[in-house]
Amino acid sequence: MDAAEPEATPFSAVTAHTGRVSRAYQSYLDKATPYVTYRWIGTGALLLIFLLRIVLSEGWYIVCYSLGIYLLNLFLAFLQPKFDPSLSQDEGLEDGDSMKSPLPTTRDEEFRPFIRRLPEFKFWHSATRAITIAFACTWSELFNVPVFWPVLVVYWIILFTLTMRRQIQHMIKYRYVPFSFGKARYNSRSGH
Repeated sequence: MDAAEPEATPFSAVTAHTGRVSRAYQSYLDKATPYVTYRWIGTGALLLIFLLRIVLSEGWYIVCYSLGIYLLNLFLAFLQPKFDPSLSQDEGLEDGDSMKSPLPTTRDEEFRPFIRRLPEFKFWHSATRAITIAFACTWSELFNVPVFWPVLVVYWIILFTLTMRRQIQHMIKYRYVPFSFGKARYNSRSGH
């Protein structure tokens, strides 16, 4: 007996097409992964085009402000360690334990690599996707809410300054540097 073939429904056709597009997109992302500099240059160019669109059209300031807040949020997650030492100390205080920080605090402690809360690739991917969505929003009058843009700019600058100051103080307090430049590099031949 021959088994009847399942009927091709519109839903299964859409699912199959979506799967193909998803695999092609993932393949592109996999191929782009090693090209860090070129990825960020492309994202910077996309951001510049978006900002030119905002300035030349003299509108969509709320979209630009929302994008700025989102990018600031991504940047802060990129700078923070995956295991925040201040959170582990707070948990230890609640439990009555004095838990050790997951980051080394003295020279004699064991080296622990800095693991980001948001890895570089996910940061790039989320930022690029957000800029693309924001750019698409600038082509719809629905998102062109009339606002007094200087207030948004000043508020964003104040927000950026305060959050970065707090983040830098956190980095100094818990002695971690989220960047690899300026750190000692050890050669396997030198015995270090």
